[in-house]
Amino acid sequence: MNHLAQLRTQLEQSFSPLACECALTGDNSLTVKLYHRETGQVDLVVSGLNMATLRTPEAVTALIEELQYELESIGLHRSSAL
Repeated sequence: MNHLAQLRTQLEQSFSPLACECALTGDNSLTVKLYHRETGQVDLVVSGLNMATLRTPEAVTALIEELQYELESIGLHRSSAL
């Protein structure tokens, strides 16, 4: 669980001012939700991420880049917040 808390912290730092929720399912897959703290408005939810593949700093960096791309693609994330 410590790895999950560290991952959440890294995601929140990368996507500030958005908040982040990370949830594990029974099959050890991860769901990441990025949302606005004040309003609760959800900007992005990604499910089915394999937690076993997120054990290295490079893998976490790649995930952050993919999530940034997704947010930019849907036009909800301002690049100034990166």
